[in-house]
Amino acid sequence: MPRARATSLIRARKVCIVLLDLPESSIVWKNSQAVVRDIGDGILCVSWSTKMNTIGAEVIQGLNKAIDLAEGGYKGLVVYNDGANFSAGANVGMIFMMAVEQEYDDLDMAIRTFQNTMMRMRHSSIPVVAAPHQLCLGGGTELSMHCDKVVAHAETYMGLVEFGVGVIPGGGGSKEFALRLSDELHEGDMRINRFRDRFLTIGQAKVATSGHEAFGLGYLREGQDEVIVSRQHQLAYAKACALDMANKGYTQPPMRKNIKVLGKEALGIVYVGANSMESGNYISAHDTLISQKLGFVLAGGDLSEITEVSEQYLLDLERKAFLELCMQRKTLERLQSIITTGKVLRN
Repeated sequence: MPRARATSLIRARKVCIVLLDLPESSIVWKNSQAVVRDIGDGILCVSWSTKMNTIGAEVIQGLNKAIDLAEGGYKGLVVYNDGANFSAGANVGMIFMMAVEQEYDDLDMAIRTFQNTMMRMRHSSIPVVAAPHQLCLGGGTELSMHCDKVVAHAETYMGLVEFGVGVIPGGGGSKEFALRLSDELHEGDMRINRFRDRFLTIGQAKVATSGHEAFGLGYLREGQDEVIVSRQHQLAYAKACALDMANKGYTQPPMRKNIKVLGKEALGIVYVGANSMESGNYISAHDTLISQKLGFVLAGGDLSEITEVSEQYLLDLERKAFLELCMQRKTLERLQSIITTGKVLRN
């Protein structure tokens, strides 16, 4: 069973890496929020420190710089931090300010930059391993889902929770769910049931209550990602995994162009489902709108038949939907509620 392997490997090694104990000389680059360290054996580690470890412009810069450096002469990269939480997601305040000021071109650029950074995690020439713990929400989950491997701590609470703030996952999360759905569909499957499961995971902002539960929700991949019980050995094990991939001859994965999307076949159930939920007063009109936008992205748009599309095609759909939702007054109200009270507004 692949999940249990992590701990046995570790006990044999009895290793432990603590970022704060590393000498100043291990730092190869930093800005005011992000730090890239050399943690030995040709592996770099990028970490950051912000309120709730949210991901803003400086963290994005740090992630890109870490990949630049790793590709320039290292074997691999681990994404990890010592904070109380791995990441509560993208910097909502920044999104809110741009949306309120109607700086839509800037917002489009910011989302595009986030997406491109996630795609660099996936399509770089070196293995990238994420080691999340505690809260790993929204953009934190998107980042983890785009790494070659995730070594999650047993107490990791992963989830794409964007729906609650009036948007859809815009950093590659919606695209990735469409891609994973495509990969798990087999001949004779009830495609629509599979689609509905994926749709509801995001649509109901489901958060895994443990690292293990994240497999069932599709945030982690069976046979590829792992859960580790020991927090103090997590970084050392993630490093060992990156090194292992590099030593086995890591090859850069190509951009996908063969993602099967269901088009109108899936859109139909999204529209019918959302409308009946709204007429039964289970969800608001704004929830219906977000559902339709999410469904549109996951279905690959209004296509008349099952079609193969590219990752970039889905990213463009995702970004457009995200922007359109940011133009809605009710989305701004939800964003403001999260920023000022920390509570999800159901409007």
